[in-house]
Amino acid sequence: MATKFMMRGKGWEEIEKMKPEEFVRLLPSRQRRALKRGLTEQEKLLLENIRANRKKFHKTHCREMVIIPEMVGVRVGVHNGKEFVAIDIKPEMLGHRLGEYAMTRKKVEHSAPGFGATKSSKFVPLK
Repeated sequence: MATKFMMRGKGWEEIEKMKPEEFVRLLPSRQRRALKRGLTEQEKLLLENIRANRKKFHKTHCREMVIIPEMVGVRVGVHNGKEFVAIDIKPEMLGHRLGEYAMTRKKVEHSAPGFGATKSSKFVPLK
């Protein structure tokens, strides 16, 4: 049995019908203040492009943009500093920022000890 999406006691159907001012009241203070200040020019452009064509893959550098109900169901490419990471926006992502889903750092894996390593640190067990 799948769990139904809820955000502060409101279901997805209720959130979808809300006016932007009502939705902002459901968000934590940091996101609420960011949306009350208004969107930047790049964020406005991204939102206009999403409204124009929801099926298209939209690329953006706006990592700090807060995800709003209009964006749910859209595929967005968020730049991580090197490439665009594809993200399918779901209702569970509401109120979060786009950059949270495009990691900028990857895990570091070292292969062997470097120059100047001691004899004990060079030991690598075979099993």
